[in-house]
Amino acid sequence: MKMTMFRRYATRIGAVALCSAALCTTPMLAQGGRMMQTPEQQVAALDTAVTLTADQKPKVQAIYEADAKKRADLMSAQDPDMRTKMTAMRTEEQAQIKAVLTDEQKPKYEAMLAAQPRGGRGGGGAPAGAPPQ
Repeated sequence: MKMTMFRRYATRIGAVALCSAALCTTPMLAQGGRMMQTPEQQVAALDTAVTLTADQKPKVQAIYEADAKKRADLMSAQDPDMRTKMTAMRTEEQAQIKAVLTDEQKPKYEAMLAAQPRGGRGGGGAPAGAPPQ
């Protein structure tokens, strides 16, 4: 008798744990299934969008790596003005990348940025449906 009650409770607890895990992953999937991309993934995505040359890839890789280091340093510092600084970093990064791209690639890059959620790499913008800031 006690063993069947134990099994019944264990089954219920397992079901609750499974549902909780599913509910916790749903917001992340709604954001495109990724929180941050590695610099290599960012270069690959940019290459797919604008077709980078062999000379451009290492330059873009260096920009993304430097930005990732700055972002990690800023996040570890727990700066209260982090959001503003992250937005400025993203704007500077985009300007550096545009400087590397050719005139034919720049409109494709702009289209790639516009197609991303919230106007760029997953953060810092207003929620969907909200008026612009």
